Amino acid sequence: MTSDTEPLTTPATSAKPVRRHPARRRLRALPPWSLLAAGTLAGALAGGTYGALAPSAYSATAYVVAVPTEKSDPQAALGFAQAYGRVATQLAVLGEARAGAGVPMRTLLENVRTATSPDAPMVAVTATAARPDLAVDMANAVTRALTRHADRAKDATHVELQQFSRAVRPTEPSSASPVLTVLVGASAGGLLGGLALLVRPRRTPVDSAPPAVVPGPATAADTQGQP
Repeated sequence: MTSDTEPLTTPATSAKPVRRHPARRRLRALPPWSLLAAGTLAGALAGGTYGALAPSAYSATAYVVAVPTEKSDPQAALGFAQAYGRVATQLAVLGEARAGAGVPMRTLLENVRTATSPDAPMVAVTATAARPDLAVDMANAVTRALTRHADRAKDATHVELQQFSRAVRPTEPSSASPVLTVLVGASAGGLLGGLALLVRPRRTPVDSAPPAVVPGPATAADTQGQP
């Protein structure tokens, strides 16, 4: 018995090719040491460029010492030295030192730092500038202003500040040398390269195998001859 109806046919579904990203495939193909080398080289170049283009900076330091009067004791002088170390970078002192330093107030605020010791009643005033002579003038001007400020209050504090050591002209810049910036940049670049090596996509056997092709469903005509 034959059937007058035409066999139903179902179009075969072709497998869609898996899209691959060339950039990711090339990244997986790179040897592991290439990321470390590239990061180290890039960091060294960046550090060398910074060291060559950044202006040199010079630092000069002057010292004042807190001396107790007859109505005070050394322990009080030590405490006031700590206090004057904080006062030295305030507007009241820097405003008076601005004329002697010959620089704007903003320059003194950004480039003058102080340090004190818990064991000695001494205040170190450090100034940084693009020229060594300017750094010396700034440090000495701030210590003179601080000494005058303490002298006006010595009747109440029973402690006076005296010049211990004037700032001297620096012979070498305090900023990092180009060699040092190259080494720091290479170290940072190598560290970033190592981190990139840890997070890089790894090549798996599934990535290298050809995509599987799924056969389409059999048509009704193909199945008529089967028992």
